[in-house]
Amino acid sequence: MERAISCRRVLAILFVAVATIVGVTGAPKATRINRAIDLLAQGQPVYYTGSHEGTDGNFEQGVKDAQTWADYISYDMEHAPFDVKGLADYMRGLAKGGPTKSGHRTPAVIVNVPVNGTDEASVRANAWMFQQVLATGVHGVLLCHADTPGAVRAFVEAVRFPAFGGRRGVHGNSTAARIWGITADEYAEKADAWPLNPNGELLLGLKLEDKYALENAEASAKVPGIGFAEWGPGDMAFSLGVKNSGPTLPPAMQAARQRVFNATKASKIFFLNSVNADNVVDMITEGVMIGAASERAAEVGRKHTKREMPW
Repeated sequence: MERAISCRRVLAILFVAVATIVGVTGAPKATRINRAIDLLAQGQPVYYTGSHEGTDGNFEQGVKDAQTWADYISYDMEHAPFDVKGLADYMRGLAKGGPTKSGHRTPAVIVNVPVNGTDEASVRANAWMFQQVLATGVHGVLLCHADTPGAVRAFVEAVRFPAFGGRRGVHGNSTAARIWGITADEYAEKADAWPLNPNGELLLGLKLEDKYALENAEASAKVPGIGFAEWGPGDMAFSLGVKNSGPTLPPAMQAARQRVFNATKASKIFFLNSVNADNVVDMITEGVMIGAASERAAEVGRKHTKREMPW
């Protein structure tokens, strides 16, 4: 009898362990800190939410957003205020409200930082912004108006630690590590650009969103450390001097999108584009892997790609 009870106990413990790893439904669970990277590494498109009106940077909103339907949250500090304390409070809220249904401690958060990549000197002069934002525990950064390859290289350098050939300082590690739920030493090993570093947990992106960036799209997309790029149709239209309204893109806009898309494919990085419930399947078929989406569009896309990870 005692042996039978012991066997049942062992089986119960094994069941709990397996359920913790894969979930009681058998669906795959988190294997990385950054949910967006976790999915992209599996060949699954990711869907994000956020707006240029900014994210409500406070603790309570973070607690609420921890259970978002989105794979990552785009946190705007390009046109919204550069409020690092608000961002830090928001990240603490996400950690408090987590984990997500997929088992990640928080949804991934990628920040639009108000640094224009017009040239290398401009990026180096404003690199402190990247360091302060990363110290809050976010999972990625977008360089706006990434016009030149030199600016992009300076951006990647500013985000990476010296052990990886970068220039980022160490003193933000402890605060970021608490959000990630790891030690400061572990953070120093993991907070690097993916997929350049296969073990990295930071996703770096480019906004190739004006005529200057367009001319250098191929060279900028090739800079090691960049994970994805977008073509920014709003700013691109302003820069090209065309009206971007109506159901069909003007020829100049179509050409701009295609050039950025081709640059991402040639460099084997991911392309970001807005998607909706009606076109998300076609976009995925075309090769779009990161989508600005509604919950409904994400639902359609996940069903199409047979997404197993819960959200």
